[in-house]
Amino acid sequence: MSLADFFSPIDIKKITPKNGYFTSQLGSKIEHYSVDFPSMEDKVDIAIIGVLDDRNAINNPGCALAPDYVREKLYQLHEGSYNTKIVDLGNITRGETVVDTYYALKTVVEELMKKDIVPVIIGGGQDLTYAQYLGYEHLEQKVDLLVVDSQFDLEDDAHPETIEATSASYLSKIFLHEPNYLFNYSNMGYQTYFASQDSLRVMDKLYFDVHRLGELTQNIAVAEPIIRNANMLSFDVSAIRSSDAAANANAKPNGFYGEEACQICRYAGFSDKLSSIGFYEFNPAYDTNGQTAMLLSQMVWYFIDGFYNRKKDFPLNPKSQYLIYKTSLKHDDHELVFVKSKKSDRWWMQVPYPTGGSKNERFHLVPCRYEDYRTATSGEMPDLWWRTYQKLN
Repeated sequence: MSLADFFSPIDIKKITPKNGYFTSQLGSKIEHYSVDFPSMEDKVDIAIIGVLDDRNAINNPGCALAPDYVREKLYQLHEGSYNTKIVDLGNITRGETVVDTYYALKTVVEELMKKDIVPVIIGGGQDLTYAQYLGYEHLEQKVDLLVVDSQFDLEDDAHPETIEATSASYLSKIFLHEPNYLFNYSNMGYQTYFASQDSLRVMDKLYFDVHRLGELTQNIAVAEPIIRNANMLSFDVSAIRSSDAAANANAKPNGFYGEEACQICRYAGFSDKLSSIGFYEFNPAYDTNGQTAMLLSQMVWYFIDGFYNRKKDFPLNPKSQYLIYKTSLKHDDHELVFVKSKKSDRWWMQVPYPTGGSKNERFHLVPCRYEDYRTATSGEMPDLWWRTYQKLN
């Protein structure tokens, strides 16, 4: 089965301006599926995928229509100072069942990643995050999942006998999935009044990294190492405040500002490790003057901009490009090792595998901030080191 079998073409006339595109606009640069399916024989870096299925988007029917609204705005943005190699594969139409849609998205994500192409998924409910995650199942690697959301979607599984999930329960599906290839889950932007104390205790018990909205909006740079640690990112549009992104039936008054959402996406593009990203729950029925569609298109643009500015400083090779810092703790003779990239000034922390942990490596490298190094130099154990060590156990 070829990838083309999963997609329907886009109606390019419907989204093209009257006078067409300037040569510098992405509409002239992106090879899109309107007549012929992109061959992808030449090197492709990023593939845009629309998904037209919102059957399990709780309280948000209509978000299946998102892809073409975002495309219309994205194609009008100008290319940055790099040569983009992007294809738009068109839309995955809703299958006969939700499981059929999941199977299509999972297969497409997996095939693209095997070709070293980053899928950018637009549209549909956030339950599609589960299908995005399933794309990693046969890649034989542990997955670090990052979700930008105002709450934890941990409701009880309504469909335990199939892979079908809902936008309110897909996290439970991922946590309980067998075989388990999830190494870490991080949430950015949860709001405490939307999170039960039980769910917070679960996160703490599993040593998952959850970050309150207020912790990040005071200094959005805190988000960079969290994002750099992720293989895949799922962005719920309702994590952005309703004044900046009203187009969601579950929109909330508090959340990230539009420019913070764009910065998060640039950090995601900048990360050498991130291999797929999805933007979910945008509902054009609630959009005002196309404002949310424009914001989402700018978020995709910032992801592309970050991607083409990757420093390729992970994994740490060659060693001459890095500085090693060693610190010792106050109360024992344990030594912590930090690594700093000369290229990007980014930091990592070495966390040793427990005895008999990994056969090939002695250390797990976790992205961190300069502040973690400062904590260690004062003789204290950074919280991130301890949580990571517990997970490795």
